[in-house]
Amino acid sequence: MQICDKCGLPVDLCICKEIAEEQQLVKVYTLRKKFGKIVTFVEGINEKEVDLKALSKELKSKFACGGTVKDGCIRLQGDKKKLVKKTLLEMGYTLEGEE
Repeated sequence: MQICDKCGLPVDLCICKEIAEEQQLVKVYTLRKKFGKIVTFVEGINEKEVDLKALSKELKSKFACGGTVKDGCIRLQGDKKKLVKKTLLEMGYTLEGEE
């Protein structure tokens, strides 16, 4: 049986990911880019504790949009601010200004 280095629990019972999600303060906002396109930004997630590419892929498939991960920030095409906030709250993340 493998033991997690961080929490000391067996790997199948490891709670490190849930703890990492709760401790991070995530900021979700939109910006208007070139040619009037709106981009939704998700930042504040520690890429050492959470796999940003996997999270980005999950969000992109859930919202049927394109996107990328740059400079520790997930960028999604379109105005998905409300949907992203709701989804991240369901996943256990703490959002900035949502206490």
